[in-house]
Amino acid sequence: MELDTLKDLYIEELKDLYSAEKQLTKALPKMAKAANHPELQQAFRTHLKETAGHIERLERICADLGVSPRGKKCVGMEGLIEEGNELIKDKPDEDVLDAGLINKAQHVEHYEIAGYGTVRTYARQLGFDEQADLLQQTLDEEGKTDKLLTQLAESGINVEAEA
Repeated sequence: MELDTLKDLYIEELKDLYSAEKQLTKALPKMAKAANHPELQQAFRTHLKETAGHIERLERICADLGVSPRGKKCVGMEGLIEEGNELIKDKPDEDVLDAGLINKAQHVEHYEIAGYGTVRTYARQLGFDEQADLLQQTLDEEGKTDKLLTQLAESGINVEAEA
């Protein structure tokens, strides 16, 4: 796809986010299975359900634009997920693993927050206010997940990993 306009870039970034979210739907169950703390397992399961909603919103936005959300591979998310897989394969202490999973999950959340913040801004600039509102909903959910992961880390998981 040629990127000659902001709209072209907007569509390209929506496709990138779609790929990222699809990859995440495969990674989150593995992270939940690898996690030891029940609260962390539940956080991953909850975010998996939210991710399905993120995908639906992206599909709706792309349908409104008359484009397919498919056709791009998000190599950034692929790398972040691979880092999580490597951590799991290293088989660290259970508490250290959970602290590390939070770390890897927050890398993912921050990556998504950056992406969604940018496309939301593009949508507003392009006059796609309804799409911007949908993207803001996802952005809010990503931020909420990031805050939950921080709470889990600070309220005990990091402390247990330190011991």
